[in-house]
Amino acid sequence: MATDAASAPAPTGPVPFKDVENILGLQINTVPAESSPEEYADDVLISALPIKLAPGTQLKLRCYHGFWLPERFVPSAVALQRRFVPRPDDVIIASLPKCGTTWLNALAFATMARRSYPPTGADHPLVRLNPHECVPFLDALFSGGGARAASLDALPSPRLIYTHMPHAMLPRASAGVGCRVVYICREPKDTAVSLWQFRRSAHPELPVSDTFDSICDGDNTYGPFWDHVLGYWRASAACPESVLFLRYEELLRDPAENVRRLARFVGVPFSEAEEEAGVVRGIVDLCSLGSLRNLEVNRTGLMDGLGFPRKALFRKGVAGDWANHMTPEMARRMDDVVADKFRGTGLNFQ
Repeated sequence: MATDAASAPAPTGPVPFKDVENILGLQINTVPAESSPEEYADDVLISALPIKLAPGTQLKLRCYHGFWLPERFVPSAVALQRRFVPRPDDVIIASLPKCGTTWLNALAFATMARRSYPPTGADHPLVRLNPHECVPFLDALFSGGGARAASLDALPSPRLIYTHMPHAMLPRASAGVGCRVVYICREPKDTAVSLWQFRRSAHPELPVSDTFDSICDGDNTYGPFWDHVLGYWRASAACPESVLFLRYEELLRDPAENVRRLARFVGVPFSEAEEEAGVVRGIVDLCSLGSLRNLEVNRTGLMDGLGFPRKALFRKGVAGDWANHMTPEMARRMDDVVADKFRGTGLNFQ
């Protein structure tokens, strides 16, 4: 017998953002975004910021408060401070690009939503949707006025969201309201190679040296990378109950234990019964890079609003691939930069 939608139980955990946008799409896409006088002033401010192109690409970067943000997302950094009000049970995934964001989005969604969407279910959202369609991207939502950002308010709690913004640009209100942040970092040489390979999906002739130099020089996208990483590292040390700092390499070595750690941090630890039933293993298997890579939704098409191929999100996903693409001199240079910038912080990549 059909269940009346009004009497259906409320979902437990986050719901796929794409589904919410599809329901609200008519209203959201037909409401023009209006700019306030304050935002007109922001346009003038942004146009005066230092500008450069990401090496070998047409991506414009602006230096805002010491970080090289994509030009289209600078308004997001301003709007996040002014308009985004985190809820106490929000979970924000944060990272530099190409540090394991897609994998962590999938793991976090599957973990938090497991009671509504069992990981072994044939109709699981991650089987029919790209992880970035399940978890909304704050930077994009706030980049074009209030229309798309309004759909964020329609999400039931708890909301799962992701961003590439530095910690200093997260909403000030996120401190002290119970909102949790999960940050993932990756060995810098592997980050450089992964970002280079990703950019080659649009610029096949791009040499690795262009991306490598920009990271070492600190003018990479959302960089300097060391300031981005250290912002979250220090926040996790100061407020470990609010900021969880994860290492991509540790996630690779033991995904199950790190999924348990993630579940405890966001307040939904696995029960003994779930452990015995293999729920953790089910989540790890569902979200493995091999499983995600082979799904039709991740092999074809472009990312909504961002324009790059979905398949570019899924490459090797291994540690140490930098050795196949960097010269020993390049590796030494980056290791020297890392040693200098992280000296005395307690964080290293050895």
